[in-house]
Order: sequence, then structure tokens, then C-alpha cells
Amino acid sequence: MKVHHDVQTLHCRIAVEVKGRGFPVVFVHGNSACRHVFRKQTASPLLEGYRLITFDLPGHGDSADATEPSRTYALPGLCDLLQELLVELDVDEAAIVGASLGGHIAIELLARSTIPRGVFLMGAPAVGPDMAEGFVENPMYGLFSQSKLSMEETERFARAVFGANVEPFMQTAIEQTDTNFRSTLFAAARRHVGVNQRNALALTHVPTAIVNGEFDSMVNLDYVDRVPYAKLWRGKCFRMPNSSHSPYWDAPERVNLLLSDFLKDLSGEAK
Repeated sequence: MKVHHDVQTLHCRIAVEVKGRGFPVVFVHGNSACRHVFRKQTASPLLEGYRLITFDLPGHGDSADATEPSRTYALPGLCDLLQELLVELDVDEAAIVGASLGGHIAIELLARSTIPRGVFLMGAPAVGPDMAEGFVENPMYGLFSQSKLSMEETERFARAVFGANVEPFMQTAIEQTDTNFRSTLFAAARRHVGVNQRNALALTHVPTAIVNGEFDSMVNLDYVDRVPYAKLWRGKCFRMPNSSHSPYWDAPERVNLLLSDFLKDLSGEAK
């Protein structure tokens, strides 16, 4: 059974859902998405026995818009929001599952906090000063950084992120995202605000799982393979067959099995 409640933070009101008890697993969604994109994970029997936490980022889904967009809608601000939220939820250690932008927030948290016991990253290349290296096309220009989108652009955005299996709630989430969010996020990225994520994963002692869709049209998968990970789980980056930028959505059985194994390793259940 999921419990939904709102948490008031210094950034804004955040909509949260919590299911189960046990070691916390925190899911962080991507740019212009919402917590419901992880419903195939929270419903999986493989993930029973954990405290599964999903939430809407500021300006997304059922959460309020940020009171100070310039502070909140940059990676350090989103990381600060996540830290505050976890403190409010009495979480002092957790596995962080990040998708796309959510993965970049997870890496930022890894570099700034002792909360992550492990990070499970999808569609989130760990980039250094040149963000474009990690992507097929520079994400700082185009749909993903635009304040307002037409209906046709919203549909293209959804297909780029979720592949062919787009559901109406995904397009609704894109349409309802705070119009300040995308432009503010990428304006901060152009100023190189935030940690060097490549260095963060090259220096961490926290187990890091890398899972991508083999047909991800956004991420440079060869770049992802070349990052000098210090603690790469199972010693390899995984590519999900016939999957898009969002393997948790279009390859949930395989992703859930990997995530279950990763969590068992973190908790010491696997020997």
C-alpha cells in the first residue's frame, strides 16, 4: 500500500509517495516527468521488503512550483531539495535510483552527502565541464531547455524520453511542468553550476550501477563506457536490449531484476 503525503520544504511543497518498509530506495525522475514513471518498479514483487520512495521534483507533477526558481532549478538546488526531503522523511542512508536528470541529481548528492549507500543510474552520463560529450546532441539547446512547448514538441519530447510506449500522463507531466524549470536548469548548466560529475564517479567509494537502453537516442553510450568509475557495480555498464532512454519503463522486468540484485548486494544479503 502506498501512502501519499505532502512535505513542506524551504524550496516548496513536495508530493511524496512511500510504499513498504525496510531499507530506503529513493527514485528521482527526469526533466518534465513525474513520480508515476516509476510505477513499474514500485509494483514489482522483486522490490518488496524495501521502503520505496517516489516524489515529484519542484515544478513537476503534484509538487508546487519553486518559490525561488533561480535557486531551486539548478542541480545544486535540486540536490539541496532532495537532501532536505530525505531528512524530513527520516532517511539517513538509502539507495538512490536516478533516471536522466534524476541520475544527475543523484550524482550531485553523491558528491555532497553521505546519504547514498549506492546509486543506480539510467540515462545519466557522468559529464565533466563539456556536457555535450555525454550526449548525442547538446541537450543545452532544443526541446529539453525550452520554456514553452507546442503540442507537437511535447509529443516529440515524450517519444525521445520514453520511446514508443508513451502514455497520456507523460505528456500531461511535460505540459504541466513549471515553464521556468527547463530554461533555468540549462542556463545554470551553461554556467557550469554543480560538481564535475565525471570526477565524482571516478573518486567515489559508493557502488555505482550504470544501466542504459541500447537504443537511447540521447545519450552517447560509448562515452558512458569510458568514464573511469571507481566503484562500478559488477565491473560493467549494462545496456538493455531493445530499450530507449527510459529502460525502467520499456524494459522493466530486466531493470527490476538488476535493481533487486543491486539492492541485495548493498544490504549484504548477497554473498
